[in-house]
Amino acid sequence: MFAAGNDLVSFIDEFAPQERALPGDATGLQWGDLSREVPVLLLALDFSAAVLKEALRIGAPLVFTHHPFLYRPLSRIDLNDKGAALVAQSLKEGISLYSAHTNLDVAPRGVSHALGELLGLEKMQPLLSMGTEELEKLVVFVPEGYEDRVRDALAEAGAGWIGNYSHCTYQLLGTGTFMPREGTSPFIGTQGALEKVSEYRLETILFRRDRKRVLQALFAAHPYEEVAYDLYPLSNEGQAWGLGTIGQLPEKVTLNELAGRCHKLLQPGVLKILGDPKMKIDKVAVMGGSGSEYVGHALQKRAQVFISGDIKFHDAQKAASAGLALIDAGHDATERPVLPVLESYLKERIAAAGFATEVIISRGTGSLWRTFDKG
Repeated sequence: MFAAGNDLVSFIDEFAPQERALPGDATGLQWGDLSREVPVLLLALDFSAAVLKEALRIGAPLVFTHHPFLYRPLSRIDLNDKGAALVAQSLKEGISLYSAHTNLDVAPRGVSHALGELLGLEKMQPLLSMGTEELEKLVVFVPEGYEDRVRDALAEAGAGWIGNYSHCTYQLLGTGTFMPREGTSPFIGTQGALEKVSEYRLETILFRRDRKRVLQALFAAHPYEEVAYDLYPLSNEGQAWGLGTIGQLPEKVTLNELAGRCHKLLQPGVLKILGDPKMKIDKVAVMGGSGSEYVGHALQKRAQVFISGDIKFHDAQKAASAGLALIDAGHDATERPVLPVLESYLKERIAAAGFATEVIISRGTGSLWRTFDKG
């Protein structure tokens, strides 16, 4: 069975909540029908005629892009306009488009985190923090022998994560009591008789935004007709989210070596550097996409180098005067690393939900720019 478009969009929203998009962003459904089954989901940075052609070739009725195609509202639909004609052709062919823009930028494992991870950064934090995940504790009482089943279901739904550790729970064996009344169909016991059952008190942690999904998994896995559980808000500081990423390299490298790493891993059409090629670096700030206006944030966080795209001349001057090295690897090249991360996440969520939908990264997701060859 294939996932519907709405199922896939809900998985994307778990990864990059839509409500965290910056004001005025055009994230979400661009056009089409999300109720249809999707045998293949195509991922790309941008929607284009080439991506549409690829979607038709591989049988992908839904395309996901990072950049919204309809960033500004249409005032008219003129089929002599190439953009409008592309929308019309997509609708005619039954191809839907969904985008996650700035909400994917600020996601904890989003655009900049994926870039930093690819480049080998450790101890990563947002360059510009915009909030932290709200945490809750779930306590549920499970009959002995079913605790592993319930724990696994909660973990698959996203509960029980502390850092890079999953399935984090605490369990304590005790005795639960209950008396089934008229109209009940008890899993254990009979109507009118007090039951005393060996039960585990199972505790775990979850993100507040995952509550609905976690509770659905709990109810599906728990054997009882009525599940006894408690939810508590926590004051623990959750995972931070925001724009950009700053972290540490495990060992110092020269600016030239780091630029070489960027060139090899990101494969940009054009790569520019600013600073002493021999300077030693281990504190690195990155911003996938267009990061020119965040040079000041990299300086405030005492980064030694800022890696991004679309860096303007006067912002580069500001960096140079303050001793901040720059690597400009281009807008698209610094965003591409998020696509394999999202692909892996979606494949895992799709499989866990029992769907057979395939996820493919577009071959057309490459750099627009090329180095001039005078020969």
